Amino acid sequence: MFIVLLKFAANRSKAPEFMEGHKAWLQRGFDDGVFLLAGSLQPNQGGGILAQGASRGDLERRVKEDPFVVQNVVDAEVLELTASRTDPRLAFLQT
Repeated sequence: MFIVLLKFAANRSKAPEFMEGHKAWLQRGFDDGVFLLAGSLQPNQGGGILAQGASRGDLERRVKEDPFVVQNVVDAEVLELTASRTDPRLAFLQT
């Protein structure tokens, strides 16, 4: 499982210009079954994604296609997490 941090970068002010492309990119991640959750980092720091079902390399390539990443609206960091304990409602996350 992966946590993707998308922290605002130098071109943060251009976020509205690329928002529709970013939303379409997010939707593709959900449609492909890779993204499980996406949301905002508070307070107003950027965004985060919980991902599973792709290799690290595949996920990193996908992240590089995000218009926000391409346009330096955000800096992306991919963190890999091996779940060793979960609430029963999230047992599907353990691999």
